[in-house]
Amino acid sequence: MDTTRAEPVGYPFNRAEDLELDERYARARAGRKLVRVKMPYGEEGWLATRHEDVRTVLGDQRFSRAAAAAAGLDEPRTSPQTVGPGVILSMDPPEHSRIRRLAGKAFTHRNVERLRPKAKQVANELVDRMVEQGSPVDLIENFASPLPVAMICTLLGVPVADQHRFLVWSEVFASSTTLTAEETQERLGSLVQYMSELLRQRQEEPADDLLSGLVLARDQDDRFTAEEILSLAIVLLGAGHENITSQIPNFVYTLLRHPDELARLRADPELVPQAVEELMRYIPLGLGPVLARYALVDVEVGGVLVRAGEPVVASLGSANRDEDVFERADELDLTRQPGPHVGFGHGAHHCLGAALARMEMQIAVETLLERFPELRIAVPDEDLKWRTGTFMRSVVELPITW
Repeated sequence: MDTTRAEPVGYPFNRAEDLELDERYARARAGRKLVRVKMPYGEEGWLATRHEDVRTVLGDQRFSRAAAAAAGLDEPRTSPQTVGPGVILSMDPPEHSRIRRLAGKAFTHRNVERLRPKAKQVANELVDRMVEQGSPVDLIENFASPLPVAMICTLLGVPVADQHRFLVWSEVFASSTTLTAEETQERLGSLVQYMSELLRQRQEEPADDLLSGLVLARDQDDRFTAEEILSLAIVLLGAGHENITSQIPNFVYTLLRHPDELARLRADPELVPQAVEELMRYIPLGLGPVLARYALVDVEVGGVLVRAGEPVVASLGSANRDEDVFERADELDLTRQPGPHVGFGHGAHHCLGAALARMEMQIAVETLLERFPELRIAVPDEDLKWRTGTFMRSVVELPITW
């Protein structure tokens, strides 16, 4: 077991300007050890790149999210801001489980499938508008962004007339350096004020939606505070939009650059659910890990002794390309049987809305392929502009034609 502390390397590895997985991840996996890294902000830490090690860091309760906030530690990160105490993302079980359980029933496979016809309707309406507008048209502004906003707002119970406001507010959840601290606080403050008022309205006039269910749980069980309910509602909104808004254009971009796989999918639309899983595995969405875990005790991971109080960040993108788990890991194969990818995370903080995200991305791929048999990107690759200053990688715009 290695107990040395090597000079840290700069991190993250990935570039914002493409969807490639940096070759340094493969070298790190081949070394079969954690790597000492220094991120743009915060203290030094360890990087887990192998599938087994990533699952350990994310799923073993000897690693904590709450420790950083509780002790005021300067956790390694790509953003000047940290996740504040009390937010569900900074909690550990059992506190985290208590809050998470509140919304869990809304995101069951059965409940999500009840929303599938609505998602299909929204997707087709968005395509109708794009066709009416005429090509080229930006896929993100006209499809990839409004689809998940409509669905998470439908689930929460946000009025249709207000949904456009969340397109601006939700940028807070993806920004690492795009927004200043003042802009972040301003937008977050507006969102908090809006959601607080909506929760108050649901207390007076309950409806058949998730917000009403959260208010009812708070009123019937004094274990839940108003602040916890509000924090959960806001996190659900942010998580329910930004990831999918980024991944839909990433899926389209990737499929169009793998014409044989795209042809296979067009020939057999039944492959769509399988294809979504493979695209989630294959595409390294994140620029780098966002949330560090702190060792509560000395833990051996990947042949390295992580001492109590040391942080570890886990690369999901690297774990999903681990050759020990996925044969031909660097190849996109839409017929690959879904394996244990960690595209939605792992452990206590596994994406609560994974079932909803899967359904929305399936509908997106299915609808775009159905409605646009000649779908293609309207500009050369070198003219595409990539988002910078965010946690997730995607293009700023994806002009498409058909």
